[in-house]
Amino acid sequence: GFDLALTRAVSDAVKIPVIASGGLTGFDDIRALCAVESEGIVGTIAGRAVYDGSLDFKAAQEMADELGA
Repeated sequence: GFDLALTRAVSDAVKIPVIASGGLTGFDDIRALCAVESEGIVGTIAGRAVYDGSLDFKAAQEMADELGA
């Protein structure tokens, strides 16, 4: 997965929204991101995980929507 601690440090250091990237592997990563959404991390790039079929984009988006509500 991506380096959540580093991504959080970046979001703390800047005043613009941050998009996590580099290693999203599954639903656990989605849950972790949603837990820190209020800290300035507003999304993620899910390229390879969707492309290789290891992540169902629709299901991941639905989960993120539920956890963010």
